[in-house]
Amino acid sequence: MWRRFVYLLTSLKLTIICLVVAMVLIFAGTLAQVHLGIHEAQQRYFQSFFVRWPPDSRLGIPVFPGGHLIGAVLLVNLVAAHAKRFSWAWRKLGIHLTHAGLVIMLAGGLFTDLFAVESHMRLGVGDIKNYSEDARRTELAVIDTTDNRSDQVTAIPDNILRQSRSIDHRSLPFRIVVRNFYENSRLRILSEAGKGAQIVVQSAPRSTGVDEHDVTSAAIEIIPKHSGTSLGTWLVSDALGAPQTFSSDGRNWTIALRPMRYYKPYSVALQKFTHERYAGTEIPKDFSSRVSLIDPERKVNRDVLIYMNHPLRYRGETFYQAGFQKDDQATILQVVHNPTFIAPYVACVIVAAGLLVQFGYHLVVFARKTRTALA
Repeated sequence: MWRRFVYLLTSLKLTIICLVVAMVLIFAGTLAQVHLGIHEAQQRYFQSFFVRWPPDSRLGIPVFPGGHLIGAVLLVNLVAAHAKRFSWAWRKLGIHLTHAGLVIMLAGGLFTDLFAVESHMRLGVGDIKNYSEDARRTELAVIDTTDNRSDQVTAIPDNILRQSRSIDHRSLPFRIVVRNFYENSRLRILSEAGKGAQIVVQSAPRSTGVDEHDVTSAAIEIIPKHSGTSLGTWLVSDALGAPQTFSSDGRNWTIALRPMRYYKPYSVALQKFTHERYAGTEIPKDFSSRVSLIDPERKVNRDVLIYMNHPLRYRGETFYQAGFQKDDQATILQVVHNPTFIAPYVACVIVAAGLLVQFGYHLVVFARKTRTALA
């Protein structure tokens, strides 16, 4: 039994099966982008261990291997096959290097999908921020604004809002009961009266366009822990222009559903944004951002110019010039945190070195045989 398992794990047949399954997955995932959009299709097909059915259910039945599972099996297959057939010899050095490079490439791709985080930082001229935002995820920010000098913020991720009906956080003196949660919604104002307005929330299909995004909304009820008497139900949505406010136990609170924030130990300030166009057209020719990087902890305060293919790398994060606001009043920087960003470069160098060594060795052997034959 053990020998059969080892044979299967190290066989070339398993490699071919994984490659065929990967081709089928890529074909199906590409077609699914039409209905699901690029990001949702990537998560369901390529950034998961299984493709589930029905497609719109996160707890569906696994029906096909996902990208992570296929990549992991290929990685194990490659390592196991190489370990089983490994025998040290200088003439095989190129093969060993090539295999090592492929292992690093597969492992780096898997860890990038698992641990890389992408977000955006939108800055107007003169703005300074110490956080970036994830446009595809939201969080419920519960802010204690009683102290005028500082705010105490409790952030609840959207996956908790989606899965939990009642949230009891230790930093909050009340419970949050999620009455309704909308992945995507449309808000319509029926009438305005007094201090507020009557708003109807309608569920909407998930956005599939590249430039579109879901409008996440939720209806939440606030229940103090000591009394158990409801203070009321509030609508929170990233489509609302202002947060909701209420008072509890003599303290002032603000609640808002906003893009998920990733806070940093440093700040970025925009000094100048430049947008050049081709003469006589509105086609962008070049756009760049001159920013100030401020890190009091490391005593860093320097100016950096960020433009296409010239990002800013600092503290394990990379800032790319990703876009700009239509009126040219703000720049959009893509912030990528990828612990294994160096893996593809290292893998390519090792694979190239392995191929050079292997072909060079055979070239030398061939040259020697040719000289011997001529002699």
